[in-house]
Order: sequence, then structure tokens, then C-alpha cells
Amino acid sequence: MIEILFVLGFFLMLMLTGISILGILAALVVATLVMFVGGLFAIVIKLLPWLLLAVAAVWLYRTYIKQPDSNGNRLS
Repeated sequence: MIEILFVLGFFLMLMLTGISILGILAALVVATLVMFVGGLFAIVIKLLPWLLLAVAAVWLYRTYIKQPDSNGNRLS
């Protein structure tokens, strides 16, 4: 919701300052891309502990619980 308010406020301020329509559209595109990349980065940081936990769980399972294959062939 904050991203939408940011974009609307950005658009309104550019309109009030008298910048051309092309400048407004370019500013909106740049602001949208910056917010998109920032959001993706925030999601990765937020999910990083869970991803590390999943990697550790798979490593522990393969190391201590899984029975070793007799011939090493994964298809049989």
C-alpha cells in the first residue's frame, strides 16, 4: 500500500511542478522499477533464514537419515 501512495505522490508532485507529460511518465517508470527491485530485495532478505533452514534440513537428512544406495544409480 505504501508503494502505491509513493507513486501517486510522486506523480502529483511532478504535475504540480510543471514538468512535461513525458517527464512524468519517465519518472513513474523509474520509480516503479526502483520500488520493484527494492521489494524483491526485501523479500529475499525476509526469506533468507527460512532458505538457510531448508538447506540445513536437507543436508542433515542426506547426512544422517537417508540410507546409502548400493550401486549409486538414482534411476533404479
